[in-house]
Amino acid sequence: MAASAVPARPTVLVPDTCAYIHAASGRLSPAARALLGAAIQYHCAASLGEIAAGIGAMSPTHRDYRRVRSHYAGLMGAIPAGRILVPNEQDWLEAGLLAGAVARRQDFQAHQRKELLNDALIYLCAARAGLPVLTNDDNFDLLQQAYPQGTVIFY
Repeated sequence: MAASAVPARPTVLVPDTCAYIHAASGRLSPAARALLGAAIQYHCAASLGEIAAGIGAMSPTHRDYRRVRSHYAGLMGAIPAGRILVPNEQDWLEAGLLAGAVARRQDFQAHQRKELLNDALIYLCAARAGLPVLTNDDNFDLLQQAYPQGTVIFY
């Protein structure tokens, strides 16, 4: 399926990590905010792990630490049972191959390759479930070009 603009009607989707971060900081476009608010959301464990790693890396003495931790704890605690997509062994292997091939073709640096692996996990988990990923990350365009079976909604 091809990439598309933000659709006008509610859908089922998987937010990418950046969608969570932009929603929390008020940086989503009005159309993306409306879509995310109206959508039935599934969540990829890889995105939730990225968020948790960001919170873990944040100093507990940072002025926003408690607010950020509380926000994401509430978000993760509100995820309905059965709405988390967990990468399986095959997803990890395919994501590694996909991310490696894309990184090689794009001449990515080491830190970009690690980020791309997480994006590939999110993309492939969503594709396996037949769901689109909501993102503004150009890596998903590269992943979709290499593996067109998934769907991406860009905001």
